[in-house]
Amino acid sequence: MANAMNAQTVITEVVAAVLTQPDGRVLLAQRPQGKPYAGYWEFPGGKVEPGETLEAALARELREELGIAIDSPCRWITRVFEYPHATVRLNFFRVFAWQGEPHPHEGQVFSWQRPDAVEVEPLLPANFPILKALSLPPLLGISHAEALGVDTFLARLDLALHAGLRLIQLRDKSLPEAARLDLARETVRRARPFGARVLVNGSLDLARAADADGVHLDAAAAAALTARPDCAWVGVSCHNACELAHAAVIEADFALLSPVLPTLTHPGAATLGWQAFSALAAASPIPVYGLGGLERGDIALAQSHGAHGVALLRGAWT
Repeated sequence: MANAMNAQTVITEVVAAVLTQPDGRVLLAQRPQGKPYAGYWEFPGGKVEPGETLEAALARELREELGIAIDSPCRWITRVFEYPHATVRLNFFRVFAWQGEPHPHEGQVFSWQRPDAVEVEPLLPANFPILKALSLPPLLGISHAEALGVDTFLARLDLALHAGLRLIQLRDKSLPEAARLDLARETVRRARPFGARVLVNGSLDLARAADADGVHLDAAAAAALTARPDCAWVGVSCHNACELAHAAVIEADFALLSPVLPTLTHPGAATLGWQAFSALAAASPIPVYGLGGLERGDIALAQSHGAHGVALLRGAWT
């Protein structure tokens, strides 16, 4: 993503579709001869025509390129990328349902690929962070050992892992440091055989000592940084546009945006509501999880409002 652009930079608006199969595979297309970066793989899409909405442009491009009609595309993220020949704003949509079977109308080659194990190459440079983001699951569980008790939490963690939970934020900040380290190590030990990732809230030293996959930062901790922590995965808790923008500046992999709806933890607190959440998520260059007042069954609803998925505290362990 570009860090800065001068006032004279002409930005080309582009829509890109992440067509996703139920098993998580996404569709990549190889650019045909005669176009810049011919032979490179990318997500299908194209330029937005003057006066065209993003949704209309997406529907037109997929009809022209793939011969399909899409159902209820979901805004996802927006990234600006500077190629040698152009600066483009990539407006990404998740597409989970469509009519017809994709087939090439413009001489492209298509391939369904797993985001975390792409086998085609070369990829357009702009798509490397996109594929990493797409390897994130739609559900994030925030640990609740302080309230449940460590033994009860670990028992429920086992159940959640067997049920498919693959991303865990180890929070429980009021536990003594030694107890947090023990809990983090045990959480990682149980999560690793399932391929689940564990991010420790706060300390990079603690995350490394526990052999965790990365860190999760609250807004204040993120604000104090000017660069990304040196670890594989970084999440940031955000509450507004400024905090989301800074999370992107330090190259976090995703953000939690809260509170979406009223919560038991903070009764009476102001909430974003879906309209404000949608606007913030659509403008973000990194994936955003909705947090606050949501349940496991709200994943599709959250995605329809631009979320990557939902983050749950109590709901992840019931």
